[in-house]
Amino acid sequence: MKIINNSLFQLTVPTPFAVGDVHLYLLKGDSLTLIDAGVKTKKAFEAIQVQLKEIGYHPRDIEQIILTHHHPDHTGLVEAFPRAKEIMGNGLVDLWLRKDEQYFKRYEDFFKDYFRRCDIPPHFKGIGKKLRSLMHYAGEGNLTSFLDEGDRLPGHQNWQVINTKGHAQSHISFYNETEKLFIGGDHLMKNISSNPVIEAPVLEGEQRASPLLQYRDSLRRCESLEISHLLPGHGEIFTNVSEVVQARFDKQEKRAAHVFELLQSGKHTAFQLCQSIFPTRYETQIDLTLSEVVGQLDYLQARGMIRKSAEGEMDFYETATAGE
Repeated sequence: MKIINNSLFQLTVPTPFAVGDVHLYLLKGDSLTLIDAGVKTKKAFEAIQVQLKEIGYHPRDIEQIILTHHHPDHTGLVEAFPRAKEIMGNGLVDLWLRKDEQYFKRYEDFFKDYFRRCDIPPHFKGIGKKLRSLMHYAGEGNLTSFLDEGDRLPGHQNWQVINTKGHAQSHISFYNETEKLFIGGDHLMKNISSNPVIEAPVLEGEQRASPLLQYRDSLRRCESLEISHLLPGHGEIFTNVSEVVQARFDKQEKRAAHVFELLQSGKHTAFQLCQSIFPTRYETQIDLTLSEVVGQLDYLQARGMIRKSAEGEMDFYETATAGE
């Protein structure tokens, strides 16, 4: 447990995931609020109990929960606080908390089609299985109210909501203009990449979002704020926000340049690029490697440097000047 100030505390709990521990934030004000809820494991709940006790609280004292996004390591224990009748977040989080089966089916169907368009062989069927396999770590319930850009956190009027899509379509962060503090979930971390991840559209027939382009916009928004301390969902608290943001831009643009260089030799599918850029990792992490490659393709396409064409059921990418 780390004391940020007399009304804000960082709780750190273990997860079973490669990213390691996740941070939750206890916010005192007109309501006692927990920002994010860890992962649904006995070890995580025990860690929360111990740290709350250090500052004189018990899980039953929590009055409301506010979620940065829908990933299981941030929603897992929403049911573990009996007095927390209010659960808030971006509206999309509600579909995940309710485990909306219709939405999950659309999600799986979207990726079946999208994998085919990206030229990914049929034996890669991991998205649907991975979606289901992680659900026992996620919380269950429903949001009692939705939060959006500019909203003030109930009971904490100095804190406002900042939309930070990219890592997740449901991602929001919280900014205290008076104290220049920013609770950023998984939006920006000092030494951990946020992985803008492809998600299925919420409504059938909608275009998928371009998470890397969203993430770049969210980084610019973050950079425009005066932030003294950024309080992340993982890793250490840091102060050099502009420097970290620029490092993310530099790394992303370097990767985009690599993709563009590969396309100089001719047309490629997204899967062919995955194989070239991640020659071993793609075999076990097709979802993350595909999101990385498609993000760079979206970026290059938005800049007019490449073009996409459909051939049968597959999409191919080439430089904008190919064939001229």
